[in-house]
Amino acid sequence: MYSTTGFSRESIVDLCVMIHAEATRNRVQAELAETYGVSQPTISRAITGITPLLGTVLREYVPTADDLDERSQYIVDGTLLPCWSWASHPELYSGKHKTTGMNVQVACTLSGGLAWISDPVDGSRHDTYCLSESAVLLTLDPANWVGDKGYIGSDMITPIRKPAYPNLLDWEKEFNKQVNKIRYVIEQTIANFKTWRIMHTDYRRPVATFTTTISAVIALHFYAAS
Repeated sequence: MYSTTGFSRESIVDLCVMIHAEATRNRVQAELAETYGVSQPTISRAITGITPLLGTVLREYVPTADDLDERSQYIVDGTLLPCWSWASHPELYSGKHKTTGMNVQVACTLSGGLAWISDPVDGSRHDTYCLSESAVLLTLDPANWVGDKGYIGSDMITPIRKPAYPNLLDWEKEFNKQVNKIRYVIEQTIANFKTWRIMHTDYRRPVATFTTTISAVIALHFYAAS
């Protein structure tokens, strides 16, 4: 590591702490530079070099679709990880959220244990598309999965969509109520993941680095929970 970055082992440890600080508090690079007594360009180069390495080193802690148990039931939902609005990247704009970012799909167990997070997809895409792109259901039975109305048509358990006419029947209303009670768990799981401040405030670094940063934070999150 020293021969390729010019940093000592102790400095590399400091860099990892620095990146953790950026991810959890989304601190600006000028502030980090002042904290560590170096220039802002040095901070920028360090983050650019170390961030993808974190994702690689911690990859073994990140569950893949193949690691999910086909006998288990899962709850899934998508969430938008916001970023600046780059005029040259309209594909990041989410009409649902009225802002720009990237969509990740999150699955948890019925008890709320985080089970899986997908690779990020452009924010303009709907949840059903993002889940399909992840291929997570290719080897799993969607009937064992619970989702919101955005997943209607995916063969999983979802609330019943209200028809134009007439209104939902009483049993349909009760069914939707029970499904939404179950879905509350995934909302808590996503909220816990997004305690990483960089995952719920506008991403400041170049858009080309966003996917790598998301992967690194996902890896750090699973590592911290292991």
